[in-house]
Amino acid sequence: METASVRDAAVPVLGLGTWQLTGRQCYETVSTALELGYRHLDTAQLYGNEREVGRAVADSDVDRADVWITTKVTPGNARYDDVLASTRESLERLGTGYVDLLLLHWPNPLVDFRDTARAMAELRDDGLIRHAGVSNFRRWRLRKAREKSPIPILADQVRCHPYYTRETLRRECEREGHVLTAYSPLAHGGVVGDERLARIGDPYDASAAQVALRWLTQREHVVAIPKATSREHLAANLGALAFELTDPEMSAVADPSFLRTASLFLRSEMAP
Repeated sequence: METASVRDAAVPVLGLGTWQLTGRQCYETVSTALELGYRHLDTAQLYGNEREVGRAVADSDVDRADVWITTKVTPGNARYDDVLASTRESLERLGTGYVDLLLLHWPNPLVDFRDTARAMAELRDDGLIRHAGVSNFRRWRLRKAREKSPIPILADQVRCHPYYTRETLRRECEREGHVLTAYSPLAHGGVVGDERLARIGDPYDASAAQVALRWLTQREHVVAIPKATSREHLAANLGALAFELTDPEMSAVADPSFLRTASLFLRSEMAP
């Protein structure tokens, strides 16, 4: 699996997003993903599936140390004591001993991020998390988080896809040493029927969705966490790493189209 190397971390560039996956379906999906070769799993306190994700990891033949696991603290748990308590509860549900990355899921304007980050630093010092980060932070919030945190901010997880490229944020992540984790990388299915992306994929026998994922994972400091449930779709997403786009093709994927962007903006506005 390719990785994005940032600071002292090597993050697998393609992971499995588990938003809206619960119960048996979540367990079976994560189990299948690990069997196919996924080594990056994304969950959250808000998803209500940490227990299933952890159980699938425990039951697999893959060593825990070989799987990158991210979970997220709900904004309501952003205060210092709540970060500590809720993260320990997350680890009990996951049963993994530690998580590779702990994010604040959304900004909480009622809580000084300094308190959140101080708790994350304590969790890291205790060996319960390896890295800390944020999610759904715009550039100005990311800058403030960086200024207030006693430990490095490894990642900002945001909605990102070919119709919403987040290039300015990506450049800042590259400059400052952050990973940009792209959720909803297929624009909630919006890229699937994109004929232009399909044409770019023709020489590689790749679908439009695979082209979108390859475009994301070839960008510097970017990883993607598409959601899928069937073995077929999980395998297809992983197949996006089987080819490499040329520089002109990379540029063509992100060629702006107001109609495409406008028609899909609202469709992909809801964030996990």
